[in-house]
Amino acid sequence: MYDKLTESDVMKMKEEIEHRILVTRKGALEAVREAREQGDLSDNFEYYAAKKDKNQNEGRIRYLENMIKTAHVISDCSKEDEVGINNEVKLYIMDDDETETYRLITTIRGNSMEGLISIDSPIGKAILGKRIGDKVMIKVSDVYSYQVEILSINKEISDLDDKIREF
Repeated sequence: MYDKLTESDVMKMKEEIEHRILVTRKGALEAVREAREQGDLSDNFEYYAAKKDKNQNEGRIRYLENMIKTAHVISDCSKEDEVGINNEVKLYIMDDDETETYRLITTIRGNSMEGLISIDSPIGKAILGKRIGDKVMIKVSDVYSYQVEILSINKEISDLDDKIREF
């Protein structure tokens, strides 16, 4: 299985890897060295905590490198009048008589509490590539689905990364 990532996602991951290698790793190694100098390692909490931090950093680096290596890079470009990745979409939920605004993003960046919806979610799959005015059925399960209408598509989103959590 692979993750769908945009070129921007890959660049952000590479930046995080570089920071973890050049900055975080140095600090973690220094903390381990200082804790080791305190003497007996069998009862040295600082040593175990420093080793744990170092190992978590190394694990994160390996995780990100593996994600990049196995990623399927997809385009975040879409036609002017179609819902695409990184677009903010206003939907009218007919059953509830409500409007909701979501932003379509890649799977690893999803956070529905912030209105960031994955392109692999039921909503994302249903509205990706659709146009304003289209009515779309969102199938949540075999027994539950609901209909939405696409009210607007905003492609001019300024620096969304403030809302997007770390990978």
